[in-house]
Amino acid sequence: MIGERTAEDLKVNIGCVFPKIQDTEMDIRGRDLITGLPKTITIHSSEMLEALIEPAMMIVDAVHSVLERTPPELASDISDKGIYMTGGGCLVDGLDKLLQEKTGINVMIAQDTVSCVALGTGKALENLDVLDGKAKK
Repeated sequence: MIGERTAEDLKVNIGCVFPKIQDTEMDIRGRDLITGLPKTITIHSSEMLEALIEPAMMIVDAVHSVLERTPPELASDISDKGIYMTGGGCLVDGLDKLLQEKTGINVMIAQDTVSCVALGTGKALENLDVLDGKAKK
């Protein structure tokens, strides 16, 4: 058994949702559920792939579902320009590759993924008059 912080460290350091060329590993310490004693084990990125692929496929299915319901004009733009991923979740190794493979659409990761949405929202709030269509001429 491991704690949330250890699980997050595993996800960040060796987690992946697309097969890696070279399998990486990480030693973690937790509690053996049989003996109840502390124990150190080595986890490989291939094991993380196995653990993370199901929730990653749920994300892929959700994106696919949204694309199916997208108006043709917007779908055409998405197909031409690609998909930009934002947020900390997109930093899971291989999520962009998996999404690109499953949708056939170019997928890119935004710069400063963790804070770009907040920064963009701040810029939008600074320009509410333009967004409302009440721009001063």
